[in-house]
This record gives sequence, C-alpha cells and structure tokens, in this order.
Amino acid sequence: MTQALLSIGSNIERDYHIEQAVKALRQLDPHCRFSRIFEAEPVGFEGPHFYNLIAELHTSLPLHDFWQAVRDIESQQGRERNDPKCRDRTIDIDLLTFGEHCQEKGPTLPRNDIYKFAFTLWPLAELCPDQAIPGDGRTFSQLWQAFDQDQPLWPIETPTYLKDI
Repeated sequence: MTQALLSIGSNIERDYHIEQAVKALRQLDPHCRFSRIFEAEPVGFEGPHFYNLIAELHTSLPLHDFWQAVRDIESQQGRERNDPKCRDRTIDIDLLTFGEHCQEKGPTLPRNDIYKFAFTLWPLAELCPDQAIPGDGRTFSQLWQAFDQDQPLWPIETPTYLKDI
C-alpha cells in the first residue's frame, strides 16, 4: 500500500463540499485520516475564505489511477479542469505526496504547495509531524517550525463528519 497525502480546499458552500470530498475519499480508503480544518484567506485573489485540510490515504492503485480517481471526485463536485488557478472553488484536491515518488510533471511530486502555503504545511505538521518529505529529508514539523511567511490561518471547530472516524 502506498501512502498519499492530499490537500483539500473549498470556499464555495465550504461545509457541504468538504463533507462530500471526505465521504468520497473514504470510498477510496475507509481508514483514511484527516487533519483539523483550517480557515484561510484566499491567496492571490479576493474572495470568501477557504476551508482547508489534509487527508492521508493508503492505496494499492498505481499513481496515475489514483490521481485520476481524485480528479474524478473534483469533477463530481463541479470542478472544471480549465478553471483559472486563482479563483473561488467548490473543491480543490491536490496530490501532495505519493509514497516516495519524486517527479516534475503529471503530477509534480512532492507538490511545491508544501513549501509555500501555511494552510498546507500546518495541517501536514499536525497529521504527520515526523514524516520526511520525499527527496528533501526534512520533516513536515521541521518545515512548519521554520515557516516564516505571514499567512493568516486559524483552526475551526471540528465538524461531526470528521469526528466519526
């Protein structure tokens, strides 16, 4: 089984779309784990605040089949593949790591968002603090402790759909 770490975000009907993503990801791995949900301001555009969290799944699927399954979840929730990068989203699910894979495209692994965004790194540091980033060697906790960008972020009360794990 290969561990996959995913970043999940929504700023349109946030509770509904995050809950639907959690349910769909549990179909891929009934034992998946989730971080707390964090609220964050949009980065790169004006709009409603996002809810963000991290999911850890284990899968026997090959990388491209798993990636396609994740993209299918997005599509089922109205995500258009041609949408501009910085805009409101019903759901955005990004593959951050897939086992020890390191590659530059289709998808890029590990994903650079790990290094750039508090809404990705803080929940990763909580969910998998001692895990080393493939090809880097530093842990998520080490990166979070050294993170120096000012990005407002705060945890929200855990919704019931994450409590029934």
